[in-house]
Amino acid sequence: MRTMTATEASRKFSDLLDAIERGETVTITRGNHAVAEIAPARRRTGADLHAALADIPPPDDQFVEDVTSAVAFLESDRGDPWADA
Repeated sequence: MRTMTATEASRKFSDLLDAIERGETVTITRGNHAVAEIAPARRRTGADLHAALADIPPPDDQFVEDVTSAVAFLESDRGDPWADA
């Protein structure tokens, strides 16, 4: 793991990004203590979303009715709701 001071990171930002793109995790320090760790971004997949939602119960009937009602309202031709205000 590479370490850079905040000043060095700002002055050599392109080098910092190059190191991260190569797979390095870089610790940024200020005043002799770590303030940040910057690591390569991880690509997210549908499997990641599936795992994140695995413990969430499916919507109940009331939720489905509420969404259906909201969509119907948005698709209706009701004109300007503020016209009589």
